[in-house]
Amino acid sequence: MNSASSFIALRYLFSKKKHNAINIVSGVSAFAVAVVVAAMICVMSVMNGFERVIEQMFSLFDADLRIESKEGKSFVYDTEEFNKVRQLSYIDVFAPCIEETALVEHSDKQLAARLKGVGQDYARLTKIDSIIIDGSYMVDDGAFYRAVLGQGLAAQLGIGAHFVRGMHIYAPKRHKRVNLMRPDESFERATCYISGIFAVNQPKYDDEMMLVSIDMTRHLYDYDDNEATAVEIKLNDNISPAKAKKEIIALLGNGYNVCDRYEQQADFFRIVKIEKLLTALLLTFILLIASFNLIGSLTMLIIDKKEDVKTLTHLGADHNFIRRLFRTEGWLISVSGAVIGVIIGLALCLTQEHYGWLRLGNGANYVLSAYPVDVQITDVIVVVLTVVLIGWLAAWLPTRNMKIDEI
Repeated sequence: MNSASSFIALRYLFSKKKHNAINIVSGVSAFAVAVVVAAMICVMSVMNGFERVIEQMFSLFDADLRIESKEGKSFVYDTEEFNKVRQLSYIDVFAPCIEETALVEHSDKQLAARLKGVGQDYARLTKIDSIIIDGSYMVDDGAFYRAVLGQGLAAQLGIGAHFVRGMHIYAPKRHKRVNLMRPDESFERATCYISGIFAVNQPKYDDEMMLVSIDMTRHLYDYDDNEATAVEIKLNDNISPAKAKKEIIALLGNGYNVCDRYEQQADFFRIVKIEKLLTALLLTFILLIASFNLIGSLTMLIIDKKEDVKTLTHLGADHNFIRRLFRTEGWLISVSGAVIGVIIGLALCLTQEHYGWLRLGNGANYVLSAYPVDVQITDVIVVVLTVVLIGWLAAWLPTRNMKIDEI
């Protein structure tokens, strides 16, 4: 009986109705579902594309793994546990760093900046060389301290690579109180020269960050030679970050946080996921409204098929068979719209990915010239399942109390 009701419903889907308006309403219902499904796939794929692009930007600056202390800002990394981590075969670079806030002065301009004290290994740890837009990466030339600034910070200070005039950095002394009579004595001072400017195209780096020598940072903030605020690690291709993270946590114990690239930018990726979820919910609500057309279409079809229902009852069909027949018909209308929508959505995404026909302005002042797309099969599956569920609900509503003698 199930196969019979499905076969009849399939015939109804493509057969010509007595009243042409029913064909129009059914077509509009399927078209509305198709448009919303295509929009959901396109919007979610574009959001995935932006997430992937920004993730790639962060990966140029962030290490594979970053170790921080759970208690206190700094820690000693010259210990037995850290030596075991350093000796792991899959670690290519083990680089301590110190991050602090300082006052930067150049040509009567003063700004607060985030100092990140690193060593020469930082060029191996990240892809910093690929994002240098002026000068080169160097934090110590053997004679003078050097600095590499974010492009936004450099613009605010009015400074460029290879400027002859140095830059002054002021840092509060860690273990001394502020002398109100001589506040200048409460600060350590260092001078460094600009060697390069980088651009990650993220404000938290470009407008605030400055890479300097870790030796200069230790001098400014009175850190010991074996002390750091974080240890950054580069892995080779023989292990995944998740597995390496698990093994390093086992060696270090519970006193440290080991963060992968996603966890280092947890706030950003959390916001992206929330935006994606809210967008999906909004489009699902629009899909729900579009499915109301299906209720009207199915109601008109039930009235149009009065004679067929009487014939089926004479052949032995009961109430459940008739309800199942029209529910299947409504579900088929919804699924046909979903299939068309998926095809349209995937076609638009693939052509955008290969040809970039939808552009971001004129491309001159943007990091990307066209909207990025990243189609994920999980998104497509979720969209299709959502349409199937809403389609079943829309088909169930007009048939839930339907009786043969009332048609």
